[in-house]
Amino acid sequence: MEKGLVLIVDDDPSIAKALEKLVREDDFLAFSVNNGMEATQLLAKREIDVALVDLNLPGFSGLQILQFIKNNRYLTEVILITGSATIDTAVSSLKQGAYDYLTKPFDNMDRVLNTVRKAWEKEQLLKRVQNLESGGDRRRDSFQGIIGRSAKMQELFRLVENVGHSESNILVLGESGTGKELFARALHETSPRASKAFVVINCSALSENLLETELFGHKKGSFTGAISDKKGLFEEGNGGTVFLDEIGEISPMMQVKLLRVLQDGEVKPVGGTEAKHVDVRLIAATNRDLYQRVKEGKFREDLYYRLNVVSFQVPPLRDRMEDVPLLAYHFLQRYAEKTGKKVTKISVDAMQTFQEYRWVGNVRELENVIERAVVMTTSETITARDLPPALLGQIFYLSEDQNHRDLIHLTYQEAKDKAVSLFNKTYIATLLQRAGGNISVASARAGMDRSNFKKILKKCGINITEFKKGGGS
Repeated sequence: MEKGLVLIVDDDPSIAKALEKLVREDDFLAFSVNNGMEATQLLAKREIDVALVDLNLPGFSGLQILQFIKNNRYLTEVILITGSATIDTAVSSLKQGAYDYLTKPFDNMDRVLNTVRKAWEKEQLLKRVQNLESGGDRRRDSFQGIIGRSAKMQELFRLVENVGHSESNILVLGESGTGKELFARALHETSPRASKAFVVINCSALSENLLETELFGHKKGSFTGAISDKKGLFEEGNGGTVFLDEIGEISPMMQVKLLRVLQDGEVKPVGGTEAKHVDVRLIAATNRDLYQRVKEGKFREDLYYRLNVVSFQVPPLRDRMEDVPLLAYHFLQRYAEKTGKKVTKISVDAMQTFQEYRWVGNVRELENVIERAVVMTTSETITARDLPPALLGQIFYLSEDQNHRDLIHLTYQEAKDKAVSLFNKTYIATLLQRAGGNISVASARAGMDRSNFKKILKKCGINITEFKKGGGS
């Protein structure tokens, strides 16, 4: 399946054809032309995703093609091809909106191809952001209040529809923050029990004794403080659905009592002598490997199979990254309305940060980030400046470098300061390496003015001469 359409513009036919062949081998559609006028005619007729354009074209220059694209608001990402002698022009082109530049002769074709891929990914993200701003995707890609258009989520939506009408107990698996309770509620809403109660309890939040009274109720005088009879959640959920979150945390005694409810359909209040019949559908969820706990003797095997009549795994957010923009705009709308602020957009640089982050806290973490950004921003658009430093710091925490993994042993403030410092140093060093030590080029790529870039450079203690290919600053 082709990735996108790439246009190569170079007055040297051999270079143009070589680049065309290169990008075609990576499953892009590609074609080449040898002059600027022909390029602009094609850009006006075709939806070009990425344009590789030589700066020094006769007649209609590469910069004029870039300006033509920007003036006509085409989404095409432009990669300029230049000789080393035109470095100042390259810096200017980056400031005018070029995605990147490549220097001839090409000494690393993998870098050329990687730059094309990255430019295409940015162009696709920009299209997605614009589409989301219109609200179209948000209305279409949801199911029972759950947001997702990825193949994994669509498969889960179909599964919910298929099993929702049944009376079988269901086990929902997944990491914390993935939305297991939303799926449990969707299962209830698609069942014949939808008009009855949907009762939720987090098993890990309560002590054993308190969990028992919450689930089964108690009789007056059964313990100190029991001043009246109290119905348990199984009674309150009679005819409906009971959702037990973090089921893997319950004690052996509670496992026995819960098994009795599932076998007999009866509950006995604490301090009571008579059992009461209840008709509930049980949905349980856990972020633990419950089968592994069974093998370790920490969870009853008979209870496991009673709960696990049907099970499904809610994927972590990092395994469905195509849903991140959709979720981000969903939360943006929610918190803009909640705060009364007119925040309507998320910039491409912020969205790129989201796409590169691992989201250890899953959807819940993304929601928190958007809520914070809405509160912090002073404009109608959330940009990378509105995002928490932790979004950058985690990149280094997940590194294999021992210094980065040692962040967990510091206080929060110390860890955050070190993570941000590590980010600054690595980010600046990477830019300088790619720019051959040229500060003007590196600062342009960073979207910063030269003086501020040099301040960060000095603060990081980076030696500029280590990156220079042959002088220049």
